[in-house]
Amino acid sequence: MRIRILSFLVVFILLFCVSGCGIIDYYFLPKPEDTAQELYEAGVESMKEKDYYDAAEYFAKLKDRYPFSPYTIKAEVSLGDAYFLNKKYFDASEAYKEFSALHPGSEEIPYVLFQIGLSNFNIFSSIDRPQANITEALEYFYRVEEAYPDSQYAKASKDYIVKCRRILADHELYIADFFWRSEKYGSAWKRYAYVVRNFKDLPDVQKYAMKQAEMSYYEYQKTLSQDEREKLHGSWKELFDWL
Repeated sequence: MRIRILSFLVVFILLFCVSGCGIIDYYFLPKPEDTAQELYEAGVESMKEKDYYDAAEYFAKLKDRYPFSPYTIKAEVSLGDAYFLNKKYFDASEAYKEFSALHPGSEEIPYVLFQIGLSNFNIFSSIDRPQANITEALEYFYRVEEAYPDSQYAKASKDYIVKCRRILADHELYIADFFWRSEKYGSAWKRYAYVVRNFKDLPDVQKYAMKQAEMSYYEYQKTLSQDEREKLHGSWKELFDWL
């Protein structure tokens, strides 16, 4: 009986020693990191499931851990896409910009430049706020149109150029109209004149700005001395001659 118990204990100890190493490894040793391929595939799967937050996490980890992996370039573009689809447009723009700086010769550049423009365009909130993002969007749409005219993104860029130009014009008119309503006719006239000079591609906008510029000019000169009116008349004539 004692021999059986002793044999059982010996077998149990041997089994514990063998399996114990696995238990110790499982609980105390660091788990192996995911490979670049595993991270990329996990990111792609998250994108399919529209879990853009997790997708961005996977792509960012891949980019940081495996900067020289063949999956990294695809992950860098996909990171921007994940941010964009999650409506984190500023983060998307920054991710796309980083890619364009690191890989200027990539075939993805037309798409990436277009997405930078689109990300900035989507940051637009209202006409009364500064339009730095629309100005930047316009810059990138111009780059796509001029540098990649045969790409599939050139036509879409042209459409967004018109949209951006109109937003910038409307912003200028918003400020000019505010000056007009505030009876600051000199400031209103200068702002309307700026629109007349710089937005000839928008005839309806230019027509409205010209009409308002004339009325602002008329009201403004009432507040001036004779000498000031003569100087102002010269400036107004120069504007018409330039047009």
